[in-house]
Formats: sequence, structure tokens, C-alpha cells
Amino acid sequence: MTSSAPTSFATLPLSAAMQATLAQLGYDAMTPIQAASLPLALAGQDLIAQARTGSGKTAAFALALLHRLDPRPFDVQALVLCPTRELADQVTQEIRRLARAEDNVKVLTLCGGSPIRPQVESLVHGAHVVVGTPGRIIDHLDRGSLNLDTINTLVLDEADRMLDMGFHDDIAFIASHAPKDRQTLLFSATYPDAIDKLAHRFLRQPRTVKVEEAHDSATITQRFYEVENGERLNAVGLLLDHFRPATTLAFCNTKARCRDLADLLHAQGYAALELHGDLDQRERDQVLVQFANRSCSVLVATDVAARGLDISQLEAVINVDVTPDPEVHVHRVGRTGRAGEAGWAFSLVSLDEMGRVGNIEQHQGGEFEWHALTELTPAGGTRLLPPMVTLQMLGGRKEKIRAGDILGALTGDAGFTKEQVGKISVMEMSTYIAVDRAIGREAVKRLNEGKVKGRKVKVRLLTTGQR
Repeated sequence: MTSSAPTSFATLPLSAAMQATLAQLGYDAMTPIQAASLPLALAGQDLIAQARTGSGKTAAFALALLHRLDPRPFDVQALVLCPTRELADQVTQEIRRLARAEDNVKVLTLCGGSPIRPQVESLVHGAHVVVGTPGRIIDHLDRGSLNLDTINTLVLDEADRMLDMGFHDDIAFIASHAPKDRQTLLFSATYPDAIDKLAHRFLRQPRTVKVEEAHDSATITQRFYEVENGERLNAVGLLLDHFRPATTLAFCNTKARCRDLADLLHAQGYAALELHGDLDQRERDQVLVQFANRSCSVLVATDVAARGLDISQLEAVINVDVTPDPEVHVHRVGRTGRAGEAGWAFSLVSLDEMGRVGNIEQHQGGEFEWHALTELTPAGGTRLLPPMVTLQMLGGRKEKIRAGDILGALTGDAGFTKEQVGKISVMEMSTYIAVDRAIGREAVKRLNEGKVKGRKVKVRLLTTGQR
């Protein structure tokens, strides 16, 4: 893609109603991945598109599948496969926002971790677009509750992550149930050999678009520290105590390293949570909500678990281990310094990882800045604590709870100000509420004593391991 590519949505062959919706939603100029992929996708081409999370790829494939959709028959015409339920939820919301241009476009999410019966009942009434995880889509195909004969667009979102999670055969099974003349759009943050094999198997003469990961060196400061293996975990605490970032994502190469680091940070008094493949969906939801709403200072994660995360205002990334894949390093570092905000990226490197750093330098075309751990001194004062805490309330979308109901209860009878209330996340069965750390326990008490939507509720304070 060249820099001279037109970036106005007005240059695309979209309906007047869709153009009006884009203007209404504040979509002014296309992001690089949208400008590179949309003209090809709207022309019906199969596509391999490489771009990171947060680059606007969801709107790119959503506009393409909505362009081909006929809302009159209630047939499933587009299927989007995602690796995780939270990514599927984000994709569904984005497609619904963009589908406002057409009356009555039904978008259905089919993921594990939710009861299957309500999903079967929804499918009986028909849907135009299905967004789901491979395992649950296969469950519906096996039951006969989902039919893909009328699919004209298949999207594989975060395809590299689905392969990392072992979904290759599931994707093959699902694709075999869709018509051969469909359009297939494959989006991936990295481009390992397995993606190439997948593309050759399922895509017809695909066009490839790759948007280079552009990190503004003015917004992200990278620093490398040489460490002995035995001091690596303690070095994380030194970095946190010296730079005092409000939110940090610490990447480890293994689940065992994640657990060891989280345990050490807890012992040191940090509000830290871990994110890896051994967590069930409920635990994962809780971790992600607490990190996104600024109730957790440090999220310790593996690469596979952290894919699909798009956390705004992330102040620092720490590479606790150096990844063997230079593209993954770029992807990790690119989580901070978003939207013009300043960000730190620290890497802890042992002697046996120096070769990996050399490969990353070659990939990025420059030498890195090295510092000594002895430069790190405690900033002094109290231990770093997150500004918010998270309350969990039983009841969610199933009980027709809305964020406004919770805000009303907290700022009404409970007597708090709206400035003391942060992000409110309404899930299927639970609702998570971020409140100012100073009022956490009092907010739990007052909500349990009062009512939400005229009903008594049960609320508890979630902990993040700090002592």
C-alpha cells in the first residue's frame, strides 16, 4: 500500500445510507488497513490482511460483509470466526453499529461459556450475521441448529491466534460446510508459515495486504536491561518502583513464568493479575475487566492469552522474557504509546537471549538502547496502587440490567458522585463496576443495603492480590 492511497470513505462504493452512518459514527478517514483492504474486499476478492489489534480491521471486514448482505431473507449470509468470546463480543458490537444503515439486520453471537439453548432458540428465528468461536459453531453444526449453505462471506479474525490455540481442524471443518464460491477474508496480526498453509487451503487467489507496524519513536521509549536469569523476576519490581506506571502489561513466554511473577508481585504488595490459557472463561472475563477499568496495576500474560486485548492508556510493556519471534516483539511493544500517548517498553535480557535481540534489531532496522539495573532506584513514597477497585454484582444482561441503572443507584440513594464511578461492564450473568479506590468497601455496603431497578442485589469486592 502506498501513502498516496485515498483515505476518505467517500471514495468507496458504499450505499448512501452506509456513508451517512459512517459520518454519524465519526468515521472520517480510513486507517491504513482499511484503505489497503476495503477496495479489494468490496470488489469481492479473497483477502489475507495483516494488521495489529486496534488498527481498524473490524470495520474493514464488517463493511465488506454488510455490503454483500441482503436483509430480506433471514438466512445466515456471513460468518465471523474469532478465537475468544470477548473478541467475538467486540466484533458483534461493531457490526451492529455499522449495520444501522439497514433496517432489521440481525447479528448473533455464538460462543462457548454461555448456555447453548437460548442460542438454538435465536437461530430458529433466523440471523443475517453470525459471530462465534470455532468450538461453539461446530456444536451448532453438529446439532443442525446452524446451516451455512447461504454463506457468502467467511471471515477468519485473529487467524494466527486461532492456529496457536489449535483450531486448524475446526476451521477446516467449518469451511467445508460453507459454499465453495464464498468470499473469504483472513485477518492476522502476524504471518507465520501456518497462516500461509491455511490461506492456500481455504482462499481462492487471495490478494495480500500488509500494513507495517508503525511505532512512533517519539511516543514509545524502548529500553533493554541485561539480567542474570535468577534476578529477572525481581527486576520487574525494580522497574515498577522506579518508573511507577499506572498500568503495565508484563509478557512472559510460559504459563509457569506468569504464575511465578504474579506470586512475587503479590508478595511485594502490587495489584497484579495473571492471564494465560489455564483460566476458564469466567476467570478470564474478570481479569480483563479489572485491567481495562484500571483496578489492576500489572497484568502478567502470555502472548496467546493477551492477543485481542486492546487496552487504552497502557503506560508500559515489560518483556519479562524475550520472544523468539521479532514480529511478536513488535506486536507486544505496540500495545503502549497508542493515540499519541507516551509509553515505555522495557525488555529484560539474559546472555542466552542476546541472539533473539539481534534478530529483533535486524527486523526493526536499528540498535536498541541498553541500561543497567543499577540505574533503577525506588521512587519513594507508598507502594504503587491502582486508582480504582472493581465490584462484582450478580445479574447482568439476562436480567435486563443497564449501566445507567447502576450509575443511578450509586449516584442516587448511595450518595456517591459520578466522578467516583468508572467503567461499568454488563455481562450475561454479572456486572462489573469500577469505583474510586477510596470508596470501594463503602460502595459495596450501600449497594447491598439498597436496590437496583427496584430489586435487592448481591455485590462483592474483587481482589487483585495486593496485601
